[in-house]
Amino acid sequence: MAKTLVLNATYEPLCVVPVRRAVVLVLKEKAEVLHATDQALHSERAAFQVPSVIRLTYFVKVPFRARAALNRRAVFARDGHRCQYCGAHAENIDHVVPRSRGGQHIWENVVAACRPCNTKKEDRLLHEAGFSLRRQPTAPKELTWIIVAVGTVHPHWEPYLQHGAALSA
Repeated sequence: MAKTLVLNATYEPLCVVPVRRAVVLVLKEKAEVLHATDQALHSERAAFQVPSVIRLTYFVKVPFRARAALNRRAVFARDGHRCQYCGAHAENIDHVVPRSRGGQHIWENVVAACRPCNTKKEDRLLHEAGFSLRRQPTAPKELTWIIVAVGTVHPHWEPYLQHGAALSA
């Protein structure tokens, strides 16, 4: 099912919701449509354009989130589903400094890896395995959760996402 980007009254991205939820917010006058698709939802007596981006009519205070949640799907999104050792399609995640050697399970120590590289590296450090990182792992930008939640970014969403973070799918 299609998704809709929800913006705060200040045009900051808040979340991604199903289209039906977005239409309900608009019908209850809690939000306004900024961009709509060429599709429509039909009821018995009316038709509604499917919103792609809506903006709340009131400001919602969002609690500060220090970091995005670290999970397999988010690591693959950050690394573009590419092995950070050789560039092949990634299937696994790997700890740069193995946990058996005191490495932590944090963004800066976890990368996407293909099966051959992950098997070859085992529980060794990079220099011991003869590997180097293609890119230093970092915590993702604050809006990467949108890619993780949806998989792709709709073209209507891009102007609202670019001021907060650089996203690439």
